[in-house]
Amino acid sequence: MPSAITSTSSQTDATIFGGHDIARPQLTKPLSDSGSLQQYSHNDLTPAIGREFPTLKIRDLLKADDQLFRDLAYTISSRGVVFLRNQDVTPNELKDFMLRLTTLAGCPSTSGLHVHPLTEEGSELGDQISVISSEKQKKGGGLTHQLSDVSRYASNAWHSDITFEPVPSDYAMLKIHTLPVTGGDTLWASGYEVYDRLSEPMREMLKKLTATHDAKFFLDEARNLGNPLRECQRGSPLNKGAELAAVHPVIRTNPVTGWNSVYVNKGFTKRINGVTKDESDILLKYLFNMVTQNHDAQVRFRWSKNDVAIWDNRSTWHCATYDYNDPRAGDRVCSLGEAPYLDVQGGKSRKEELGL
Repeated sequence: MPSAITSTSSQTDATIFGGHDIARPQLTKPLSDSGSLQQYSHNDLTPAIGREFPTLKIRDLLKADDQLFRDLAYTISSRGVVFLRNQDVTPNELKDFMLRLTTLAGCPSTSGLHVHPLTEEGSELGDQISVISSEKQKKGGGLTHQLSDVSRYASNAWHSDITFEPVPSDYAMLKIHTLPVTGGDTLWASGYEVYDRLSEPMREMLKKLTATHDAKFFLDEARNLGNPLRECQRGSPLNKGAELAAVHPVIRTNPVTGWNSVYVNKGFTKRINGVTKDESDILLKYLFNMVTQNHDAQVRFRWSKNDVAIWDNRSTWHCATYDYNDPRAGDRVCSLGEAPYLDVQGGKSRKEELGL
């Protein structure tokens, strides 16, 4: 059985639900936006989620001061996902960028970059780079196994990254360098928006519940791909072994914004705990439908060569679109944040906080 969630030592059990003593955020309060990014042209792609910076370059950001990086972290966490066009950066620069981003956003001292359980040992790009490849997916890699084995609904692939880990991802970054002429878009959806659409009684009930996240299917995929599962420490002392399962709160507070988000996903969440299986199935189906059936809580991004997306996995879901035959490939880096928790008293609604 996956480990039960525990309270952080920095706050009392009455105010914090979940978390872990060695994986708590270092922020004492949410970040705020100083406005340093206003000098760069940008546009919000929908009211709920997504911001694009057409001219901002990662190599310039790597030379920027810490305040600009903190503002970028706040922007990613508040808007859910940020898009940067035509980036000439190496995998090592992607890793350097992510380490600085997560550190300045207050990640625990024990959290680093994630090593995916299916990453080949001795990979040319390094342990912390996950190669996103349509050719690999044809062999059964990734969440596409659910499309071929279980369902023809493309919406089954909606997920947040690596929620099966006790310490999952805070931020993820993907650069697409090979893509088809058309197709292969990626969609993101806002967990803040889904939380805000829940009735108050539903919110209060879900705040008391946890869910089990499980990726046991990676064991089969490791065998199919001919690679041993990475059982070593995967970026955090709590992420190791072959269990590939964790228990997290159903409602999670993002420490960067202080806003609450729904934290279950189709890819990895198997069961809401403390209720009957029938009740769990009904609740999960409802919450999943809130993601997939509310197009006004989503943003769809059409990639061009060398575009980069950076998103906050604590407060978003995403889903690739498998509507192409030509190769599609890119490099992804995931940083690890805190063990998920709910700030019972301090966690807020995004819309209420912004007066929307």
